[in-house]
Amino acid sequence: MEQIRVRFAPSPTGYLHIGGARTALFNWFFARKNNGRLILRIEDTDIERLKEDSIDQILDSLKWLGINWDEGPEKGGHFGPYYQSQRQDFYKAAAENLLQSGKAYYCFCSEEELEMERERQRQEGKLFRYNSKCRNLSVEEVQARLAQGLKPVIRIKLSDGRQIIVKDIIRGMVSFNFDQFDDFVIMKSNGLPAYNFACVVDDHAMQISHVIRAEEHLSNTPKQQYLFEALDYEIPEFAHLSMILAPDRSKLSKRHGATSVSEFRDMGCLPEALVNYLTLLGWSPGEGHDEIMTPEQTIQSFSLDRVSRTAAVYDIQKLIWLNGQYITATELEKLAVHALPFLIQESIVSELEAGQNRDYILAVIDAVRERVRTLQELAEACRYFFQDITGYDEKGKEKYFRQENVVDLLSQGKEYLAAVEDFTVENTEKAYRELMAELNIKGAQIIHPTRLALTGRTMSPGLFDVMALLGKKRCMERLEKAIGFIKTYNIENEKA
Repeated sequence: MEQIRVRFAPSPTGYLHIGGARTALFNWFFARKNNGRLILRIEDTDIERLKEDSIDQILDSLKWLGINWDEGPEKGGHFGPYYQSQRQDFYKAAAENLLQSGKAYYCFCSEEELEMERERQRQEGKLFRYNSKCRNLSVEEVQARLAQGLKPVIRIKLSDGRQIIVKDIIRGMVSFNFDQFDDFVIMKSNGLPAYNFACVVDDHAMQISHVIRAEEHLSNTPKQQYLFEALDYEIPEFAHLSMILAPDRSKLSKRHGATSVSEFRDMGCLPEALVNYLTLLGWSPGEGHDEIMTPEQTIQSFSLDRVSRTAAVYDIQKLIWLNGQYITATELEKLAVHALPFLIQESIVSELEAGQNRDYILAVIDAVRERVRTLQELAEACRYFFQDITGYDEKGKEKYFRQENVVDLLSQGKEYLAAVEDFTVENTEKAYRELMAELNIKGAQIIHPTRLALTGRTMSPGLFDVMALLGKKRCMERLEKAIGFIKTYNIENEKA
């Protein structure tokens, strides 16, 4: 195999998990670094566990992350079909090859028989291994049972006492003793291939040169390597990525928060931030590299020898921090493409507004983005620019609306702003600075209550940026409303 060919082969039994996303990314990086090809193969033979919308979700998640495969669904290629459910002829031919060569056999044992044998071995304190009961059936016995309409499985014949050495690019030489395995099933009684068998047949047919996948598949590798040898196929190189663990070093699950790509998308992560974060889970760019890396930068320095053997620990706070960095640094038009759906979803702007009022929306997004970490936070930070404020921050009211002379300060601030004709950042700030000088007060004394009056919040972009974006009319109205509220609020507090 001259060309590097790798594959990402998800099973559509659920949405794309961050572990699967990282596997896809590392395959993609490796292919691009080595001028190779990434094949996307959908392993959809586990009929009982298939979820109807999983395939679409997996494809959408990969595309959202920016992973572009070279062959597979929606792309085609010379080695299709790329859905295992459409490759039954390949598996039947390979199984027949093994049967004819005496390397596999039909097994007619029923589920009841197997369960009885499993229970017997359990009582003897043994792990279950199939007892090879059907291994030496004669040709006549096999034909007779097939003629009766019995539906057998097909099992591979394992060599007794054999040891298999798996050469793993990340983990080195890993030894497996075949005493721990039995004659495992390669074709089920319903005619569908078992996982390990389908992988081997497809990896060979698709000329896969490197199998880069999660550590949990390492235990499957000796079986697959045995099948490669039994079928006289060339064995690809293997590389097993370390696990991703929860902060408490347990297996990552729903109880630790978002775990699928779609969940991170829904909570307001940018795809570039999630890609950057996943890249650093178990891989190091080496000394002298910044933590923030584009896919192009990663591809330039990517190699499997920089992949860690030890488990990576999932840290949602690190991801959210990184996401905030990307929100701040991303080109504004590009950021708006990701942010607008959140503004519309939260009913902050309508789809009509998003088209007609785009310049203003961009200006607001640009103003608030340095103070937020997710697109959900960004949307909420934009709200008071588009909607009337309906209340004031509770702690802010106590701290700023009850301070001495606050009504007079806001009233004078309103008068100074009313005199500003060109309501720009510079001119509004100039007016307030003149008022501060005249009253001989510190800026905080008037800036904080004014911010609360205009936004309903104690945190916002710079006050004068907020004023310029809100415009003169809305600033006047909100200051007047706040002055009225404060008078009532303070009277009620005095009575209490």
